Amino acid sequence: MALVKNEIPILEYDTDENAVIDTKAEGLPPFPEKAVFAFLKDQVERYALASGGELLDIFKTTTKDFPIYACEYGGKRICLCQAPLGGAAAVQMLDYLIGHGCREIISAGACGALTDIPENEFLVPVEALRDEGASYHYLPPSREVSLNKRGIRAVEQALRQAGRKFKQVKTWTTDGFFRETEEMVRYRRQEGCRVVEMECASLAACAEFRNVVWGMLLYTADTLADEKNYQERGWGRASLAEALQLALDAVLLVE
Repeated sequence: MALVKNEIPILEYDTDENAVIDTKAEGLPPFPEKAVFAFLKDQVERYALASGGELLDIFKTTTKDFPIYACEYGGKRICLCQAPLGGAAAVQMLDYLIGHGCREIISAGACGALTDIPENEFLVPVEALRDEGASYHYLPPSREVSLNKRGIRAVEQALRQAGRKFKQVKTWTTDGFFRETEEMVRYRRQEGCRVVEMECASLAACAEFRNVVWGMLLYTADTLADEKNYQERGWGRASLAEALQLALDAVLLVE
């Protein structure tokens, strides 16, 4: 175990797997091993309540409480909860789920297009550029992080079963929503990033560090394909319900 120091604090890394604060809360039974941890607004809670989901726990933060449910789906008991925006917040909750027994996790959420991709297209990220902070607390510094192959495979199989076309992509994970400058967008595009979002690299790093399966389904929302003419479009709203269904299918397919 060693603390690797650096002049730049975000590049410092401690190899010690133990931390002062435990991810587990006392007195809770284990959560289901399979989980859907999705950035899909109220779709997650609406589905859980409509399907008679059991409230397992409430993840409390200073701004909002996040209910964690267990639902029966496809003959399996699945943990289901909404994910908070941003890599740091999302990783805190993912680590909590893992600490309570989740081992096969599928996420779904929106991304911005950096190239000419129509709205509401489904994509499977296989690599994420680490332009955020949370991933550097879980893995040593590197430019990108690769996603778990078992997670990728499950998401792709769910899309094929649903008859949905998709493409694999490299994504740019950033903390700076309002710092996506024209030159930076062009630079990331030149690096091979086709989409941008705020959590993928963080979650992939946490999952790799904890040695669990994690996969991501993305759907296109806004677009920066023309960096001089940003368009919100419809924020991908038409994909919310289908994305949740695909994530539920995918988590059953994790092998």
